[in-house]
Amino acid sequence: FEGATTISAERLGATTEGTGSYTTGAVTIGKGEQKLKDIPQSVSVMTRKQMDDQNTTKLSEVVKRTPGLTATKSPGPGMFIFSRGFEIGTLQYDGVGLARNTYALGSYLTENMAIYDRVETLRGPAALLQGANSPGGTMNLVRKRGQQAPTVTITAKAGSWDHYGTQVDAGGPLNTEGTLRGRFVADYDTTNSFVDYAGSWNQTVYAAVDYDFTPDTTVGVGISNQKGHTRHNFMSLPRYANGNDIGLPRSTFVGASWNRSVNNQTQVFADLEHRFNDDWKLKAAVIAMDEHNDATYQATWDTIPNPGDTGNVRYVDWVTDFNTKSRGVDVYVNGKFEGLGLQQELVLGANYSKLTTNDLWARAATDGADIFNIDHNRVQRDKNQLFNAGNATKSWYDIRQKGIYGTWRVKVLDPLTLIVGARTSWYDYSYTDQGGARGVYDDPTQSTTQSSGHVTPYAGLVYALNDQWSAYASYADAFEPQTNLTTSGSMLKPIEGQNYELGIKGELADGRLNTSFAIFRYDQENRGVQDLQGGKACGGWYCSVAAGKVRSQGFEATLSGEVLPGLQLVSSYTYNTTKFLKDDTYEGKIFSTWTPKHLLKVWGDYQLPGDWQKVSVGAGVTAQSSTESYDRNFSVPGNALWDSRVAYKINQEFTVAANLNNMFDKKYYIPAYNANWGSNYYGDPRNVMFTMTYTPQF
Repeated sequence: FEGATTISAERLGATTEGTGSYTTGAVTIGKGEQKLKDIPQSVSVMTRKQMDDQNTTKLSEVVKRTPGLTATKSPGPGMFIFSRGFEIGTLQYDGVGLARNTYALGSYLTENMAIYDRVETLRGPAALLQGANSPGGTMNLVRKRGQQAPTVTITAKAGSWDHYGTQVDAGGPLNTEGTLRGRFVADYDTTNSFVDYAGSWNQTVYAAVDYDFTPDTTVGVGISNQKGHTRHNFMSLPRYANGNDIGLPRSTFVGASWNRSVNNQTQVFADLEHRFNDDWKLKAAVIAMDEHNDATYQATWDTIPNPGDTGNVRYVDWVTDFNTKSRGVDVYVNGKFEGLGLQQELVLGANYSKLTTNDLWARAATDGADIFNIDHNRVQRDKNQLFNAGNATKSWYDIRQKGIYGTWRVKVLDPLTLIVGARTSWYDYSYTDQGGARGVYDDPTQSTTQSSGHVTPYAGLVYALNDQWSAYASYADAFEPQTNLTTSGSMLKPIEGQNYELGIKGELADGRLNTSFAIFRYDQENRGVQDLQGGKACGGWYCSVAAGKVRSQGFEATLSGEVLPGLQLVSSYTYNTTKFLKDDTYEGKIFSTWTPKHLLKVWGDYQLPGDWQKVSVGAGVTAQSSTESYDRNFSVPGNALWDSRVAYKINQEFTVAANLNNMFDKKYYIPAYNANWGSNYYGDPRNVMFTMTYTPQF
């Protein structure tokens, strides 16, 4: 448009689609757009190119391939995500934070990556952005949007265990002026499993439009729906009582033929961006997410006393019905200006989130299971039968948070930039539980906590060594409200943590390559521990005192982008220790049992030169050291998993590729819970996926 605000290359640099790169020119996780080397914290990006090359289709696979992140499976099909020893319980969707890990029986973070352009990950406290419960960091899932030019991609997949998938992805201008742009994605996937009886199908549909109401004002709206149906190996394999591996085959299924889990998630979002001029803009975004998860399944419970003993354990039948409504709003203004002869940037914003649930589960155990000869055809029992035979719980979460935040960047000297910021948060948490047994419910019990006007400061220094390299130091606060009671009947004050980080970052090869090295230490205090001197005055048990301390520290190195002509590489190494500094039970022991001390992730893809330029080959490894079980009774060995890829570009429209995962068929377990339930999930054996992509030329 004539006279319209200039759309800068930096603003467009955040989008990764079509760049063919494993890095990006800018990220949006800190509000506005910033280069990686200008952020005094550890931030990485998984681009669309990397996701496509590694056939990354699920959020769990993103976590597996993101620097510094680890995950363990929930009892169901989802997972728990950890960064630097602390759970990532809040995810951002286009910068709007939503609490996601609240289910007592496990997380259902099963997002399909087909609708996202990139995933930006911040490691270290994210309280400045999203308030309470963010000591480990956050992930920002950024959706695909309509492009300036028409684009269509049709993908077909086939692989191991009767795994098939199809996808249509189309977008572009919807009017001749290009002021109205749309995007549509439809993805369907069905597969069996290396585990007997197990399998799933998933369907995702996404539609979004963006409209330039004026040359400087753009409004976007969209909707997505994801449906999934899984026959899952719930809670998986037990161990011997001493923690030793029973040694069951990877194909062992402990469930029944009627096991099933159903997920239905709908998101509606809208955002507005107004560009006052080239330096100042306002952005407002809202999101509403409704999610329903229900499951009916058989699992096994108990350990086997000793090797050589019979495999007698108990069957446990479950029914779960979880319903969640999440709402989020984020509004901010940011801009650049010059004052007192200094270049400055300012971000001022406010956000709000609400999560409410209506959950039910019922459970009953039955003797007579033989872990070496599971009966997969037992009679299914409904929730009323389970309640009458065992117990059940109704529960309701109500979690609300609001806050105002701001950051100020000022170039105090030509090479030195100071960043200061703070957030003031108001947090309200309520959990109501109505348990029952043998068909009779108890009176509801409620656990609540509040935190009003809690301030979390932030400060950083970035020193530009030259045009390519910068050194930085930063300090960040985080807090976690607690529901434990003291002997006086008051609530414990929130856990508070302080993060210190030093690092160096480089933006090389005209921005085609980013690298970083960081040293970090995060100290937590005020963790609730038992008040052994106060007697059993809290519901017949010990009250709590805010005396616990925890430390997480280590270093990490990352590199992403084009290291040589035609070679895209992403690599990271993380060394991380976590420890109880003060605790009644665990002092001196590992705090985060699922966090390995050593974590290496490397993947590269090389397009051959000359006459072979239609061929690209890729390979990589994900390796980690051992972890402890959640109950600290046994260790899970580390592993190194190798993957590879070869692709051939037939012509401008057709490309075929083959991905081979776990090339050497390593037999391994993911991080575990305990010896008698939910402890042992095997990782995927060697598997292959063939992909054909058709991109018509317009």
